[in-house]
Amino acid sequence: MMAASYFQDARLPQQRAVEGVAFPAVLVPSGPASAGGVDEFLAAVRAERASRLEPLLRDAGALLLRGFPARTAADFDRAVDAFGYDELPYVGGAAPRTNVVGRVFTANESPPDQKIPFHHEMAQVPTFPSKLFFFCEVEPKSGGETPIVLSHYVYKRMQEKFPEFVAKLEKDGLIYTRVLGEGDDPSSPIGRGWQSTFLTKDKAVAEERAAKLGMKLEWTGDGGVKTIMGPIPAVKWDEGRGRKIWFNSMVAAYTGWKDARNDPVKAVTFGDGSPLPGDVVAACGEVLEQECVAVPWRRGDILLIDNWAVLHSRRSFEPPRRILASLCK
Repeated sequence: MMAASYFQDARLPQQRAVEGVAFPAVLVPSGPASAGGVDEFLAAVRAERASRLEPLLRDAGALLLRGFPARTAADFDRAVDAFGYDELPYVGGAAPRTNVVGRVFTANESPPDQKIPFHHEMAQVPTFPSKLFFFCEVEPKSGGETPIVLSHYVYKRMQEKFPEFVAKLEKDGLIYTRVLGEGDDPSSPIGRGWQSTFLTKDKAVAEERAAKLGMKLEWTGDGGVKTIMGPIPAVKWDEGRGRKIWFNSMVAAYTGWKDARNDPVKAVTFGDGSPLPGDVVAACGEVLEQECVAVPWRRGDILLIDNWAVLHSRRSFEPPRRILASLCK
């Protein structure tokens, strides 16, 4: 006789069915979660990861665990560990972040009134996480959802609406250009300085690490640097699921990479250097919004995203709100 599962499927009003699959998948405790505490939850993750949790993640692309006894950053760190994925160091990403404990960081620390547009995590560099975890330590007073959308579905919609644009994108890829200061600028959603981007204060080491990412650096004379990445593919092939995915930060860069140093229209171009058509970028932003699911955060929520399948964003919010993140290879 099979042992009863610790997890039980649940439905949310925000969920949607995409090609017959509930998105995101949602699990809640099958009994009173508090009974065995965090240790029992972690043991259940280890026991049912391969049989239950990973197949759900594979089918749906995103999995929300709600109502479990993880409450602190340390609990979350142990939960990520229980899944058994290798950690991916945050090198080359744009968001200002702070290490909290173990392999756990704050999510993007940009101001609460700013939206963060849809993107695949670190799509603008060749080494990106395959999985990412988010955890709600303090739920938002209002707003602050993390909308998610299925990448292959966005590709399909864009292909139907703008076949010529998509053909050029597949042929040429994208070039991303970003100007970084020396230190972090917490007022900007892309305010990570070059020292924390490359985890060094030494320009020569930064150049070496940038070169490993395939990134060119041009020092600006005021202690800052212009980073040029690409051409890099904007559409990828998801080997595991056998489908094309809209794997890029085009809308995020074109609409959101804006601060004292950066003009978003110059932040991303076709791989041949020609400018992107603003109307098509705007239409892609609309597709992303139309097809997304924005689940309101509750304290203790753990959201596991397959970065090969799903783009994510952040809505503006009224503080307090504290969402933590962890990136996995």
